[in-house]
Amino acid sequence: MESYENQYTFSRFYEMCQKYASKTALIYLGDKMTYGRLESYVDKFATGLYNLGIRRQDRVMLYISNCPQWIIANFAINRIGAVTVPVSPIYTTFEIEYMIKDAGIETVICLDTNFSYVKEIMDTTHLKRVIVTNLADLVSPWKRVIGNMFDKIPKGKVEKGEKIFFFNDVLYKSMLKPPEVDIDPMKDLSYIMYTGGTTGFPKGVPGNHTGEVSYIRDIMEDVIDGHTEEGRDTVLMINPLFHIMAKGFAIAFGFNFGNRVVLMPTPEVDSILAAIERYRVRWMLGVPALYRMILESDRLEQYDLSSMRYCYCGGDTLPVEVFKTWREKYSVPLYQVYGSTEIGHVTYSPLNKEPSPTTIGKPLKSRKSIVVDRETLEPLPRGELGELLVTSPDTLKEYLNKPEETSYAYVNIGGEIYYRMGDFVKMNEDGELEFVERTADIIKHKAYRVSASEVEAALQDHPTVIGACVIGIPDPKVGERIKAIVVLKEDAKGVGSTELLRWCRDRLAPYKVPQYIEFRDMLPKSKVGKLLRREVRDEEKRKMEKEKKK
Repeated sequence: MESYENQYTFSRFYEMCQKYASKTALIYLGDKMTYGRLESYVDKFATGLYNLGIRRQDRVMLYISNCPQWIIANFAINRIGAVTVPVSPIYTTFEIEYMIKDAGIETVICLDTNFSYVKEIMDTTHLKRVIVTNLADLVSPWKRVIGNMFDKIPKGKVEKGEKIFFFNDVLYKSMLKPPEVDIDPMKDLSYIMYTGGTTGFPKGVPGNHTGEVSYIRDIMEDVIDGHTEEGRDTVLMINPLFHIMAKGFAIAFGFNFGNRVVLMPTPEVDSILAAIERYRVRWMLGVPALYRMILESDRLEQYDLSSMRYCYCGGDTLPVEVFKTWREKYSVPLYQVYGSTEIGHVTYSPLNKEPSPTTIGKPLKSRKSIVVDRETLEPLPRGELGELLVTSPDTLKEYLNKPEETSYAYVNIGGEIYYRMGDFVKMNEDGELEFVERTADIIKHKAYRVSASEVEAALQDHPTVIGACVIGIPDPKVGERIKAIVVLKEDAKGVGSTELLRWCRDRLAPYKVPQYIEFRDMLPKSKVGKLLRREVRDEEKRKMEKEKKK
C-alpha cells in the first residue's frame, strides 16, 4: 500500500469508489447504494457545503444518528478541508451549546427530530447555518411513503429561515465537482471529538488526517490483511459513528477495502439478526452489552448466523461469561479492540490465534505503548501492573482550549509525549496487553464513556447541592450503573432525588443521568480537598460483596 504520511482520511475511500463503482458500498434499511453513487453524493454535498461558504478548517457539527447522510457528510466535510465535529444525537441543548462555543462551530448538520435543540441556541451562539435531514431522506420513495403512512419514521418540526437549509437541497442542487483544497495532512484537523472532562466540562480532542490514517492503515495491513478479500466482504455497523471506535472500524474494515457496509440506525436485536442472515455478514463490531442482548434473545434460533467469522468487541470490559457463551454458541470467538478518543485505536486481538477474554490485544505498529507506575510514571518491567501510556508520532497531543487538562494527560517521558490512558494493565511476554482495571474517573455505561466529573459538575450547579460524588456500580447488563452521592446545604428543604434527576436530564444526555441518588452528610476528601472517589467506589464494592453473601 502507498505510504500514509501524505494521505487524507478520504484518499483510500475515493480509490475504492473508482475501483468498485458498480459494487454495493452501503446498505441501509434494505436500500443499497453503490460506491459510484456514494462518491457522487460526497462530491455533490462537498460542493454544496462550499457554496454555502464553508472553507478549509471551518468546524461542522454532525448531530445525527447512523444513516447514509452521516457517511456522506463526514467525507464531504473533509473533502473541502473542513473539520467534522461528530456528537451524539441525544445530547441536550446545554451540551451542544457548550461544544459549539468551545470549538467555534458555525455550521450544524442535525436531524429534524433534534432541530428544536439547535433552534434554542441559534441566538446565543455564532451559528451561521443549520442543515436539517430526516433519517429516511435517502431511502427509496416508496419506503418513505409506507413509513410515513404507518408512522414508522420519526419526524420533527422544522421552521424555515434564512439560516436553515435542508440536506437534500444542498445535495441535489450541487452538480459541479468540489474545488481542490490544499490540505496539510499533519497540521490540518480532520475532526474534533468530545470526551469526558476531569473538570466537569467535555474535552475537545483534535485529530489530524495523518493520525487517523495511520491507525487505519495499521489495521488494514496487520490485522485484516489475509482475512478479507477486497470488494467481496460484508461488515455490519451497529455502534454509533460519532464514536472513534465505530468510525475507524467502518472505514478500515468496510470502505477502505471496497466492502459492503450494512448500517443500522438503532441497535434492535431482531433487525441485527435479520441483517446478518440476509446479507451474509462476516464482520461485525459490538459492545459487550450488545453481544449479551443477542445471546439473551428468545428468537435467536430463528436466524441463520453461520456466515459470521470475525466478531469484534470494544468500548467496555468484556465479561468472561459473554466471551465463553458466544464461543460455544457460534464456534467463533470474540476478538477485542481497544483505544481512546485521544490516541485513536491502540490494540487489536490478532486473528491468527485464539483470543483471551482478558487480553485486549497487541499495540498497532504506529502506537507505542508502555506500562508505568501511576505515581512516578517510571516504566515497569513486563508482567507488572501499571497505568498504560501510549504515543504516536502521527497524532496531535492536546485538548482544545484546555491547557491544564492537557498538561496532566499528556506527559513527556524520554523525550516523547505520551497520553495517559488511565487504565491499569499488564504487558505479557508476547507483547499483548491484559486489561485489569479502569480509572475511577470514567464510568462505562452501555459502552458510553461517562465522565464522573461532568455529572458531578451538573449536580453541583443545583443551588442546594454543596458536594457530589459519582461512581459506577458494576452491572452485567450495562457495564456500570451510575450512582450519585450528594451532600445538600443544611437549609435545603423538600429537595429529593426526583428533582435532582430532573435537573440532570435538562443538562445531560440520557445515558449520563444517574440511575439513583444517595444523600449523605459528607464525602471523603484528601488533605488538599480532593474528592476521594476511589474510596467511595471501594465502599460500594464492599456493600455489594456483603449482599451477595447473605
